[in-house]
Amino acid sequence: MHDYKAPQDLLKNRIILVTGAGSGIGRTAAKTYAAHGATVILLGRTTSKLEAVYDEIEAAGHPQPAIVPLNLEGAAPKDYDEMAMTIEDNFGRLDGLLHNAAILGQRTPVELSSPDIWAQVMQVNAHAPYLLTRALIPLLRQSTDASVIFTSSSVGRKARAYWGAYAVSKFALEGLSQLLADELDDERHNVRVNSLNPGATRTNMRAHAYPAEDPKENPTPEEIMPIYLYLMGRDSQGVTGQQLDAQP
Repeated sequence: MHDYKAPQDLLKNRIILVTGAGSGIGRTAAKTYAAHGATVILLGRTTSKLEAVYDEIEAAGHPQPAIVPLNLEGAAPKDYDEMAMTIEDNFGRLDGLLHNAAILGQRTPVELSSPDIWAQVMQVNAHAPYLLTRALIPLLRQSTDASVIFTSSSVGRKARAYWGAYAVSKFALEGLSQLLADELDDERHNVRVNSLNPGATRTNMRAHAYPAEDPKENPTPEEIMPIYLYLMGRDSQGVTGQQLDAQP
């Protein structure tokens, strides 16, 4: 999976939604999916960043993407339902969903943590993915081969001191991923769900979490894309309910 060589047309005619598509791993994944033929729906809170990714995809001659500006911190269930209806009206189905958007919050002992920031992190990192997936399940079922990827973390599998709500939110995503994998594994077998830990990657979030670290020691988002392509494409059919790592 880590050295997976994706065919150029791997995602041709597929409709894939990527959250946090304006920067970091989400931006790279959106561009990579588009380069392999997908029509990508770019979801994020900063329209200007989404427009920049949109322009890059269009300039490269890839399928025209779509933009969905949405602030996961403040969005209500009806906002997700309305978005799902818009996607249904425009595309009729959804073939892929990459949950990438997240915030770090505080790195501090629980006893010193801010309840407001804790709630904010849980809202963006855990509750929003639940609401989004819930609204999109009917569209995923319309696909003949749909894939859902939840972005996890090493601290979402074994907690470490001071990682606070971020760690707890990632544990929640692991549970949601396993729950959905079991619920959607029916006789049609057309929706698979997995969690993916990108590992130490050269992103702004990583730099904020580890300010003393030399970012050049970590791979770029582009370097970890093989498994993102594998999980979103046809070659991962039957792979579901797994906890995977983007780096060996």
